[in-house]
Amino acid sequence: MSDIKRIDGRTAPQLRPISFTRHWLDNAEGSVLVSFGKTRVLCVASFTPGVPRWLVGSGKGWVTSEYAMLPRSTHTRSDRESVKGKLGGRTQEISRLIGRSLRSVVDMKALGENTIVLDCDVLQADGGTRTAAITGAYVALSDAISWAMKQGLISGASPLRDSVAAVSVGIINGTPMMDLCYEEDVTAETDMNIVCTGDGKFIEVQGTAEGKPFDRALLNELLNLGSQGCQQLAQLQRDALAQ
Repeated sequence: MSDIKRIDGRTAPQLRPISFTRHWLDNAEGSVLVSFGKTRVLCVASFTPGVPRWLVGSGKGWVTSEYAMLPRSTHTRSDRESVKGKLGGRTQEISRLIGRSLRSVVDMKALGENTIVLDCDVLQADGGTRTAAITGAYVALSDAISWAMKQGLISGASPLRDSVAAVSVGIINGTPMMDLCYEEDVTAETDMNIVCTGDGKFIEVQGTAEGKPFDRALLNELLNLGSQGCQQLAQLQRDALAQ
């Protein structure tokens, strides 16, 4: 499998070039421009004292997310959903996925009655925008929490219990491959997104047989491949946050 060359020259189990540019915005408590190959997503974490009404008095915080694709993130211009007056189903689904993924590694009691909103805006899309958004959002979240702790807005230990990263995997011409670009994504027989913690536990698995159904052996192979990719991304996140 590792000897198969893909359209961009990678081997089947190889990630695209990954980069994190932290503190991309001056005003945000946490921000990072994350690149998965040609896919680029700006992830911004905003820290606000207070919580939604249904959490007031609980002693718990809240982490949520909003996701959007900018008009020219793809080959042709698409209208802003705010102009249409209605969020698309895909946008809502990905926003919720990012929020769920990040909340899974945050101790809400330790966060206290504070809210962190993660805005993930796709500047350029070449496949894997939701996985890039989750992976970059964690780095922005970590920076926002570090900022809040330095400001004395969070007392005690860090609310972060672990890291979180995500990667796409798929089957193309019968071969499992990692981190699909757009051309691979649209031709994949099976498309799957895998979200894992830094210690290798699964948070969410989204998989669909676009072509023929896959068996348990292929499912296990995809899960192993995705887990390996998430572990590589977790190390890249640690390296970025250590700089």
